[in-house]
This record gives sequence, C-alpha cells and structure tokens, in this order.
Amino acid sequence: MAESEIARLMRQIEMECQAIKLALEGFAAVSNHETINHKYDTLGRCQEQLQPLVGEQEAQRIVFDTYHEVVG
Repeated sequence: MAESEIARLMRQIEMECQAIKLALEGFAAVSNHETINHKYDTLGRCQEQLQPLVGEQEAQRIVFDTYHEVVG
C-alpha cells in the first residue's frame, strides 16, 4: 500500500510542478500571485504526506529533484 501511495504522491508532485511551470512561463503566464502560491502550498502538502512514508530528507529530495527537473 505505501508503495502505491508513494507513486501517487510522486505523480501529484510532478503535476503540481508542471502547473507551476505553466503558471510562470506558459499560456497561463497571467496567473495571479494567489494561484501560484496555491500551487506551491499544494506542493508542500504533498511533501508533508510523503514524509511519513519515506522520511523527511527523502521527501525533500523528491520534491526538489522533481521541481528542478520540471520547472528548471
């Protein structure tokens, strides 16, 4: 069960990062500050949900690596 939850959270993190990138650079570049903050908050909640499953440092690494890979 934990493995599938980890996979689900990793997919969600990637989707949130893609949404952030679109909000910052894409056609949605007119996104307001509130929308972008909401995406970052959601990313933080994903990290918090991941921590009990993989540990705090691994959760941070996953979010950072995914963000860096997707957003740049």
